[in-house]
Amino acid sequence: MSDIDDEEFEQLAVSALEEVEKKAGFAQQPTPQKVSRVTAHSILVNPRQKGNPLLPHVRNVPWEYTDIVPDFVMGTGICSLFLSLKYHHLHPEYIYSRISKLGKSYNLRILLILVDVENHQASIQELVKTSIVNQYTLILAWSSEEAARYLETYKAYENMSPALIMEKPSTDYLSQVQSFLTSIRGINKSDSLSLLSKFGSLERALVASRDELEQLEGWGPTKVNRFLEAVQQPFMSHSTIKRPEAINLKQT
Repeated sequence: MSDIDDEEFEQLAVSALEEVEKKAGFAQQPTPQKVSRVTAHSILVNPRQKGNPLLPHVRNVPWEYTDIVPDFVMGTGICSLFLSLKYHHLHPEYIYSRISKLGKSYNLRILLILVDVENHQASIQELVKTSIVNQYTLILAWSSEEAARYLETYKAYENMSPALIMEKPSTDYLSQVQSFLTSIRGINKSDSLSLLSKFGSLERALVASRDELEQLEGWGPTKVNRFLEAVQQPFMSHSTIKRPEAINLKQT
């Protein structure tokens, strides 16, 4: 032993330990990897929803079970409670306890109702009132497939810009004039078309006499009075009526 230095002795010890492990049949264990429990791209599902027939129909976005208060979380601040009307008829107190427990933890709270009974009118009326009082968005689904589509859609559009569904402002002359005229109470788009067809431009319509206006189709005394009040009285800063000078009075 005196002829073996420390390094050689350590190597011999390691070799001997490996030989013992092989003879004992010990398998080499893999290095534990950190696994993310929740992903941002998944619909989060409360474990109480195991067995819900809608889950097999959620195919277009991933979903996973996790410990949450609502039944589903489709994004930051977006959640849903699920209710089968058949279950509601058997346990009418259930949904109220769930709503109470959830509180106002999410900005958008959805009550997703599966209409799976024939006599549903009274229950739906009751749940509509409950949704209004507790600030829920009520969605009715007539099948498990339809219910799954709603969850998928909310998740898919979670980060979409609202510009997709926002009304685009019109820049053409007719649209601008109609927007101005229909801001006057009682005047609709048909009335605005009658006015423009008669006078040709907003500029000439603004100086028309009462008699000329009353000759327009669909323009009675009440409508004429409202129009004249709107265009003749001084504009105030708090007025909800658009200033005619803000748009081009002459058709180009």
